[in-house]
Amino acid sequence: MKSRKFKIVNSFLELFIVVDQEISVLAFDSAMKGYNKLHMYSSTVVLYERMKSAGLVLDPGCYCSIMEAHSKMGNSDKVVSFFEEFESKRVESTIPQYVQIYKNLCESLGKSGRAFEALEYFRDMTKKGIQEDHSFYSTVICGFASIREVKMAEELLEEAEGKKMLRDPALFLKLVLMYIEEGCMEKTLDVVATMTRVKIRVSDCIFCAIVNGFSRKRGLRSAVQVYEDLTSQGCEPGQVTYASVLNLYCRLGLYSNAEMVFSEMEQKGFDKCVVAYSSMIAMYGKTGRPKDAMKLVAIMKERGCQPNVWVYNALLDIHGKVLNLRQVEKIWKEMKRRKIFPDRVSYTSIISAYSKAREFDKCLIYYQEFTLNGGRLDRAMAGIMVGVFSKMNRVDELISLLQNMKREGTKLDGRLQKSALNSLRDAGLQIQAKWLQESFGAT
Repeated sequence: MKSRKFKIVNSFLELFIVVDQEISVLAFDSAMKGYNKLHMYSSTVVLYERMKSAGLVLDPGCYCSIMEAHSKMGNSDKVVSFFEEFESKRVESTIPQYVQIYKNLCESLGKSGRAFEALEYFRDMTKKGIQEDHSFYSTVICGFASIREVKMAEELLEEAEGKKMLRDPALFLKLVLMYIEEGCMEKTLDVVATMTRVKIRVSDCIFCAIVNGFSRKRGLRSAVQVYEDLTSQGCEPGQVTYASVLNLYCRLGLYSNAEMVFSEMEQKGFDKCVVAYSSMIAMYGKTGRPKDAMKLVAIMKERGCQPNVWVYNALLDIHGKVLNLRQVEKIWKEMKRRKIFPDRVSYTSIISAYSKAREFDKCLIYYQEFTLNGGRLDRAMAGIMVGVFSKMNRVDELISLLQNMKREGTKLDGRLQKSALNSLRDAGLQIQAKWLQESFGAT
């Protein structure tokens, strides 16, 4: 099995069925475990069917393997069925496989939203004198957290802490996500306090989830405050949290804080985060520092971190705003050379740049490329092209664009409404001008 020589495995299994049933069961058990380790769960199920057709009686190890396979495949009813079959054999509860069988059962029920059933089986297990461990508490608490049964999750958490059975960091992430969805943001900080008490490090994933949760539920400033509070308490951010809070500082206009966080990221070795680079480059654009943006892109490339479409979009926007069309064209060609496919923001930025420079023919070329690539209009792109078509007196394209905008519910601002209306009137298209007034409320 380790060598993935499955044909030889099958040959041995066929041989053992004929030679000796006891050896055959052990061999099937070993093969089923091997398939599970390789995540080939459907193959484990096939082996079980072969055992059944050969009249072989499953031992506890085989029950563990087939239950694990169905659990991983999401077949909780099958897991319960195999458990009941195993229980009917009245096997001694002292056998070591019993614990794993219960683990597979509780995990399957917990993941399928049947947390109350999982808890019942867990309690039943302890009544039988089977030794519980921390993984059972983790499985059952996560199950209740997934279905947002807050009270049950909290009661079990308290019970587990009292028995010193809180060891799984994944459990705390589940609780944090549950509280965020419920809008109980202060409770996420209680989770951090619990982790501190039981001496489990607050992972980057949990830290980031809390910061982003506060951002979503309470706003940017609350998220920043929580970040600063948690770091002052000794929580260490990782790359994901740093990137998130860097973005928050940029959105709040706290640019010096953003630069400080970025510098801290670099010092800690998180110098290959494309999201962080993208935020910094966009920030340099907002603050009128195109040279710093280009310098950072050069550093990024030196460190082996390749720019993505977000980075290129930020550069296009920066140079487009100052009408540095030479640099815009250079960036566009570099994108194509590196096979970074432009998105709607890319096309909007480059068309906007050429529109501001009144190079409308170029706008048409890029707009045609955008539509050929399946691009869909949004308000920004539609607004730019209404202006372009109006100024070029390309009335047919203007009418077609306005009709598309009407169908998709895209609106125009007052300036572009007036520009489009004047173009239609100048072309003598009074009926179309009237339609525009009625459709978009132009005056």
